[in-house]
Order: sequence, then C-alpha cells, then structure tokens
Amino acid sequence: MSDQASERPLQTLLVANRGEIARRIFATARTMGLSCVAVYSDADADAPFVVDADMAVHLPTGYLDGDAIVAAAMRAGADAIHPGYGFLAENGAFAQSVMDAGLTWVGPSPAVIETMGDKIAAKKAAEAAGVPTLQSSEDAADAESVGFPLLVKAAAGGGGKGMRLVERADDLDDAIAAAQREAVGAFGDDRIFLERYVRRSRHIEIQILGDSHGRIIHLGERECSIQRRHQKIVEEAPSVRLDDDLRQTIGSAAVSLAQSIGYESAGTVEFLLDDESGEFFFLEVNTRLQVEHPVTEAVTGLDLVRQQLLVASGHKLGVDQSDVAATGHAIEVRLYAEDAANGFLPATGTVEAWSRPDEPAVRWDSGIEVNTVVGVSYDPMLAKVIAHGPTRVETIGRLTLALERLHVG
Repeated sequence: MSDQASERPLQTLLVANRGEIARRIFATARTMGLSCVAVYSDADADAPFVVDADMAVHLPTGYLDGDAIVAAAMRAGADAIHPGYGFLAENGAFAQSVMDAGLTWVGPSPAVIETMGDKIAAKKAAEAAGVPTLQSSEDAADAESVGFPLLVKAAAGGGGKGMRLVERADDLDDAIAAAQREAVGAFGDDRIFLERYVRRSRHIEIQILGDSHGRIIHLGERECSIQRRHQKIVEEAPSVRLDDDLRQTIGSAAVSLAQSIGYESAGTVEFLLDDESGEFFFLEVNTRLQVEHPVTEAVTGLDLVRQQLLVASGHKLGVDQSDVAATGHAIEVRLYAEDAANGFLPATGTVEAWSRPDEPAVRWDSGIEVNTVVGVSYDPMLAKVIAHGPTRVETIGRLTLALERLHVG
C-alpha cells in the first residue's frame, strides 16, 4: 500500500464479482458509509446484487474482462475495487491494472498474488519460511524418490483441475499427459510437478490478516475436509482434530509464511493434515477472501470484509494476536442448484420459492430471491447457511433444523 493510498479514505467501492459474494461485500461496505457499484453481464441483468447496488455498470464481455471492469470503475467514480472470489480475484495482472489506474486494490500485492498463484513458487516460498511441505519434484524421473502413490499436479492448478492420482509407475506417463492437457485447457500452462500422496488426510486452512504496516495475525483454522469433486461443500471452525498445541503450531507456521512474503489483506494458508501421524504440510495460499469466511467471522466476531477495507485504506489492524479467541462452533453448508438424482449435475430454472425460517437464528448469505433465473453461465451455488452455537452438537442441531424449515424451489 503506497503512502498516497493510505492517506485517503475510501468512498465508493466497485465489486468485481456477482451473486452472493457481491451482496455480502455490499452489506459491510454500506455500514462503513461507502457507496457500492456493481458490474454485471447480460445473464445477470436482473440479478438481486445488481438491484442492491447504488450504481450498476454493464459488462458486455463478462467478468473476466479486467480492462472493462477498470473502465467501469473510472466511469462510476469508484476509488477502490474489491474482487470477491473467483474470476479475477487471484489475477496479479488485474490487481496491477487497478493500481496503475490510480484505484485502490482491496487485496494483497500483485507480486504476492503471482507468486502464490504458482504452486511451485509457493511451495518454495513455504520451504524458505520453514513451513513443512510434502516431498515433491518437477522432474518425472524423480517419481521413485517421491514415492507411490503420488499426485501429478498442475503448477497453475486449482479446484482439482490438472491433478491425477498415480498408484503405480506404469501409469505415470499417461497421468502426466492427461494432467498437462487439462492444465493447458484450464490455465494455459502445462507445467506439472509430482507430490507425495497422503491417503488419510484432512484439509485444514488458517485465516490470516495483514496490514501495510507489517502486522500479521491469524484468526484460527477452518476444516474443509468434506468435499465433492475437489470442491468444498461443508466447512467448520474450529477443527475437532486439532488440539491446542497443534493449533498454535499450524497457526504460527501460517503467520511465518505470510510474514516472509509481506502479506497484506485477508488470505488463507491451506494445509494437509495427515490424520494418522498428525503431521501437517503446506498446500497453497489463497490470496483472497474465501467462500467459507463466515465461519471464522462467527467464532471470532470479526468482519473480514471490514478488515480488508480498513487495510486497503491504510489503517493498521485494530486487533492483536492475543485478542483473537474462538467462541463456540460454526458450520457452513453451501446450497447448490443441482440434480441429486443425476450425479449432482447443475440444474437450471427460475426460483419459485425462497423462504428462510426466522428460527433457529442462523446466517444466510444468498445471491437469489424469488424469480431469480439460474442459468448455465456461472457456478450453481445459490446461497450459504452458517450456524453458530456453543458446541458442535448444538451447531449441527441448529443447522439441521434451519435446513429442514427452509423452503426453496
């Protein structure tokens, strides 16, 4: 964050995203006195987030057109851009173009985004920071030293794309070729590496916050082990697998890495936890707000979007590590428009009913209302429900009851 940027408060925020995350960011921005600008594609012309905004700008070419988004921000008189998640949220070139236009980027530096977006470079950064990593190699000839079973992973990958599990040496060449084809199609980058595979593992991630004054803290962990097709569907905090000592160790490792790369804003350091040995290993850094950030907000009482906006405007973090404490238990479940009888493939149509119960008291983050059209253009997630209670058992009870009473169709 430059001194010039830190001297000016934010007034108008453009959210370069759509759906529930755009509405969620608007909600916090308004409490901070900011005006909110939406950008929208043809398919989203009548979407609720467009209606919610103070101003909306049409994007003829869609949400991946960074130049059009920057132009929209300038036209709308915005002085900052929040990328949400997905689309351009982890695109360092887009972040740089925002800053080059004289706008405030709500996120970490372009250099950090680029480095952490490359899994090979990110792993090297973790090793340099003393964070445990899995045995790996960029050379297929090292497969035996990595050991079978192993994963072939795309350097620019994410969401399971460009990844193959290899049980035997005889299958390695075909797996590499398939992973490279998928990686080129998804990311335009065919680089792959080999990594040791842990059969019984948990997905643990640490929420970090950093400011432009050198302060970095973590807000504890989230467990995201319940996934389908490498996509998270249930997230909770805290993890029942971590004891206090392991929680402190893994949190400190995340902060060490964040400090070594000069991290600013909100981010997540993801780890793989060996469920049998209790060892943990670095996976990646997500240089953005996560879909599952509300569970951390529930147990800590901190608004992560507010923290992002304060950091972007040059403020120091108003909380120390010693101030962070998790209270109770929180679980988030994602609600998708999918056909469960057809392999959970995306479903389309118009929302005819969307009635959320008043009791039990849970948090609903949604991108839909009655008459919202759900098409094929974007991710089929409709909403998230987040329950918080004194114990995990009570939280599950509240979540279950809320879902039973939900009327959606």
